[in-house]
Amino acid sequence: MSEADILVSGATGRTGGAAIDELVAMGKRVRAYLRSDDERAAALRRRGVDIAVGDFTDIDDIRAAMEGIKSAYFLHPIAPGIISAAAYFAQAAKEAGVSAIVNMSQISARRESTSHAAQDHWISERVFDWSGVATTHLRPTFFADWLAYPHFAKEIWAKKKIEFPFGNGRHAPISTDDQGRVIAHILANPAGHEGKIYTLHGPVEMNHTEIAAAMSEVLGAKITYAPTSIEEFRQKMEDLYRFPPFLVQHLVEVAQNYREGIFAGTNDVVEKITGTPALSVPAFIAKYRDAFV
Repeated sequence: MSEADILVSGATGRTGGAAIDELVAMGKRVRAYLRSDDERAAALRRRGVDIAVGDFTDIDDIRAAMEGIKSAYFLHPIAPGIISAAAYFAQAAKEAGVSAIVNMSQISARRESTSHAAQDHWISERVFDWSGVATTHLRPTFFADWLAYPHFAKEIWAKKKIEFPFGNGRHAPISTDDQGRVIAHILANPAGHEGKIYTLHGPVEMNHTEIAAAMSEVLGAKITYAPTSIEEFRQKMEDLYRFPPFLVQHLVEVAQNYREGIFAGTNDVVEKITGTPALSVPAFIAKYRDAFV
C-alpha cells in the first residue's frame, strides 16, 4: 500500500465520497476502504487514492486497511450489523495505532430509541468510546439529499408534491457535501475534536411547506407539501420502493421522532470546523437541479 495515513470507509457513498473530494483537494494522502475492486475503485486510483478491499465482517481485512493509518472514518449503512462492525473497526484501529476515528451516527441515536437502527448507532458510539481510540461522533439531522434521492426526486417532480409524513415538524437540512467537508477536516486535524459529539444542521430551520416553497422558486414550478400519514408512508416504502424491513422500521420510527422535534435545530458547526457555511436548501436544490428536471 501507499503512504496514505487517512482511511475513509464508504468511499463510494455520499459522505465518504465528499470527504475524499475534500481531502484530495487538501493534498492529503487517502486510502479508501471498498467492498470490491471495480471501476469505482479504478477511478479513485486515477485520482491518487490508495485502495484497500474488504468489508466489515472480516477483522483481518479491516486491520490490513488500517496499516500506517493515523485517522479513520467509519460509516455503516442503515442495515443490521453495525455493532459488530464498529467493534471490529475499533479493535483494528487500536491494534494499528490509529489515533483518531470519525464515526457517522445520527441525530436520533439514543438508548431509548424505538428505531432499531438508531439504537444500534447509540450502542456503536459507546463501543468506540470503550475502545480508548479517540472518537468524534457526528449526528446529522435529515440530509438535504433526502429530497434528491432518485426514489423521492422523481415523484416530487412528477406530482409537484412532497408527500412525507412529517406533519409540521422542522429541521435544517444538511447536505452530504457539507458533512463530507466536516469529516475531512476532522480527519486531517483531529486535535480538539476527541470525544466530541457534533450535531450537524444546515443554516436555516424549515418545515416542509417552506422547503417546498424554496424548491418552487429554484426549479420554476409550483411544488406543495402534501403531508401523509406514517402508515401511508410505510406502505409506500414496502410496496412501491421495496425497501428492506430494517430500513422501513427505522424510517417509520424516525418519522414519529421528527414530528416530536428530535430533528429540529440549527447551528454553525459546519462553518466553525471547515471555515465555510453550510449550504442552504435553495443553494442545494440549485446545485442538484438535474435530479429533478
